[in-house]
Amino acid sequence: MPENCSVRQLIHADVCIFSYNDDMTDLGRFKAEFFKALAHPLRIAVLDELRSGETGVNDLCARLGVEQSSLSQQLAVLRSRNIVIGRKDGANVYYSVRDKAVFKLLDVARQIFNNHLIDVKSMLTEMNVQPAVRRR
Repeated sequence: MPENCSVRQLIHADVCIFSYNDDMTDLGRFKAEFFKALAHPLRIAVLDELRSGETGVNDLCARLGVEQSSLSQQLAVLRSRNIVIGRKDGANVYYSVRDKAVFKLLDVARQIFNNHLIDVKSMLTEMNVQPAVRRR
């Protein structure tokens, strides 16, 4: 029987699940929210653009080919999780990454994805999969 569930909770699984959620640590919630903040392709692209240092919103829009409203939404998420910081200079806002360690995290994730792709490619090669030929 799971540690935090009584016999009655095992019968009513929804109560048991609720019990587990109540016991989640603050650190666990923080980690989950942090990774959620990274779970969008545009937010990842923004972070990659900020590798070279502080960059203005207009420059980010041009480099990423996105509308300012879309970029602002994604920057707000990154700001709310303290991943990026903004600095206002007149009418311009410049962003930078608060902790450069986030780049190491992204690099490790990229390596994991690359390893996964290499494994899939190897498996397909072993299966000797050939591209389908179209019939006329």
